Amino acid sequence: MTRLEARASAPDFWKDQSDAQKVLQRRRRLEQDRDLIRSLRKKSDDLSVLIEWAEAGEAVDSEFAQALDGLDQEVQAGEIKKMLGGEHDRKNAILTIHPGAGGTESQDWAEMLLRMYMRWAERRGFKREIIDYQPGEEAGLKSATLTMTGEYAYGLLSAEAGVHRLVRISPFDQAARRHTSFASVYVWPELPEDVEVAIDEKDLRIDTYRSSGAGGQHVNVTDSAVRITHLPTGIVVSCQNERSQHRNRDSAMKVLKARLYDLKMKEQQSRLEQISGVKKDIAFGSQIRSYVLHPYQLVKDHRTKEQVGDVNRVLDGDIDVFIKTYLMKKSSGTLAQAAAAPEEEDV
Repeated sequence: MTRLEARASAPDFWKDQSDAQKVLQRRRRLEQDRDLIRSLRKKSDDLSVLIEWAEAGEAVDSEFAQALDGLDQEVQAGEIKKMLGGEHDRKNAILTIHPGAGGTESQDWAEMLLRMYMRWAERRGFKREIIDYQPGEEAGLKSATLTMTGEYAYGLLSAEAGVHRLVRISPFDQAARRHTSFASVYVWPELPEDVEVAIDEKDLRIDTYRSSGAGGQHVNVTDSAVRITHLPTGIVVSCQNERSQHRNRDSAMKVLKARLYDLKMKEQQSRLEQISGVKKDIAFGSQIRSYVLHPYQLVKDHRTKEQVGDVNRVLDGDIDVFIKTYLMKKSSGTLAQAAAAPEEEDV
């Protein structure tokens, strides 16, 4: 019996609920590491057997290629998990998208980003749910908030926080001119119930209104949608996906709790940086990526210099290469160096 197992089986283990949860989380992480090692060893042994068969003259090309791909995929998945060792990286994520200035153009771009992240979550098998959707006046959206439920959802999506830029021939411009649009992506970890975030009821203004949106699933005929304003900070959160006002309020409070916690952590980090003289690698909210559809096709991450020529594939949710490169450079401490490297003039 290991020390963790002995501790978990002790009679007084659950006296301290917070400490017990930390022990169980550490145990789960260690068990996952053990399972990964066992799986990698088995796949490696299978490849060795196939090599022996090939050397003996057996035709195993297709089996070998399939086994090698399986090993490579598991190694890559293991590498990413090892880079996600932050306190909240394993948690679910709350993601909000806002268009920049530019009216319909930027609102349509924000809608395209929403679709991209929904498709990415589908590829990964994450549960995704839009909890607030404010439609644009002509097209697109004014604001959208969604939750991503799955292991490491926050750790992965935190790489997407910032300003995303689109260059294209506008479908809304009769003169077919090229337009540049911006949209901001914000990401917070969904916090467990036992995380203390002090919220005084007198600091809240709670409004109810009738849900509206693009599609029947967003529309309600009662004033069940909830908007909560945190007066001291000015943070506003909304939820309208449920028909129950009570459930919408609970969901909105969950988002508010995450944003207030995030604000507190950023303030602490800012004070530490002032004391130590350390600068962030990349300022939150800076332009992180450009998606160019005209005069050429290219998606470029300005922090890592990673580039992909197939823009449609990226917009269809295939963004893992950008996330992985960002996490690798961040983990190795080379993110600031990569971001500072000179690059060609943007379109």
